Amino acid sequence: MGIFTGLIIEVGRVRRVQRRADGASIVIEAKKVLQGTRIGDSISINGVDLTVIEMSHDSFSADASLETLKRTTLGEFRVGSPVNLERALAVGERLGGHMVQGHVDGTGELVSVVPEGNTYRIRFKFGPELGRYIAMKGSITVDGISLTVAGLGDDWFEVAIIPHTWRETTLAELTTGSRVNIEVDVLAKYVERLMLSDREPAPQAELTVEYLMEQGY
Repeated sequence: MGIFTGLIIEVGRVRRVQRRADGASIVIEAKKVLQGTRIGDSISINGVDLTVIEMSHDSFSADASLETLKRTTLGEFRVGSPVNLERALAVGERLGGHMVQGHVDGTGELVSVVPEGNTYRIRFKFGPELGRYIAMKGSITVDGISLTVAGLGDDWFEVAIIPHTWRETTLAELTTGSRVNIEVDVLAKYVERLMLSDREPAPQAELTVEYLMEQGY
């Protein structure tokens, strides 16, 4: 498993998708993301952490399980589809975005794109299972891109996209209804787990002679 920052290195293209009974083999055209990459390394493809199993001078291959194909948009890949690519974070590198695991929590849907000066405000719809993890000004990952929540409703959130992100990722190629991979901030999930643990009743001690003596009986 790799750790990512959500800062996209380059936009690659799907060269081949070979579907199998247990998943799919995906070949991605790329250049920048291959620099320093070795077989066995992790690469985020549209926010999904996959392992490099083969490489050439201008492409790499990765396997995706049936579970991954069902829970993400990778199952919708076609030859020529653009994809956001990022290498796993190396020890000592700067964490410029936020901590991203490459474990997609669900998918969302593009609702609208509204120009605001030289930026774009994009609204995505999300499923009810994700709402409790999304907060105003919090971090969220869309197709592997680290973004900040700039607007929030019951079933939607908005992000403000600067020109650089618009040019250097696949966001400009999305259309209304396009599905995207969403990973919520891992800190939100840990906080929820801690809160649930605090509400769980303490385990009952086994009633023994030794226990009764310790309690003064």
